[in-house]
Amino acid sequence: MKSDSGVPRPIRGLLALPGLGMLARLALASPFLISGIVKLTDFAGATAEVAGLVGRGLGPGQAGLVAAAVILAQLGGALLFLTQRYCWLGAGILAGFTVAATLLAHAFWTFDGAERGHQAATFFEHLAIVGGFAVAALFVNGRRVA
Repeated sequence: MKSDSGVPRPIRGLLALPGLGMLARLALASPFLISGIVKLTDFAGATAEVAGLVGRGLGPGQAGLVAAAVILAQLGGALLFLTQRYCWLGAGILAGFTVAATLLAHAFWTFDGAERGHQAATFFEHLAIVGGFAVAALFVNGRRVA
């Protein structure tokens, strides 16, 4: 049986479950929470990762500052995203971080052969995550997504 909105009753019931929105946002934020915690507990590894991605022109002190900013963006953005009031801000932080990191780490147009396809797939998966942040922020703020 369908409702006026065209959503079947069992799905409508599932979507109305208390906490489902929070659970969905937690799922979307989980890679950032986990990555931020791992980087925080292995700061030397996080610094090395940043230095490898940004290039040889980055000094050790600079790589440390960038790694700290990455951790702050990942953990702070994820925690804000999980709130009702600042979900929009967390979504913006994580989306901006994802765009920057994706352009640095998955510039598929710089690869050849099979690796280009792999990098392109990862690039567009990350683009989908950015879209997910936008949709989540719209829903949390009571706006219908058309």
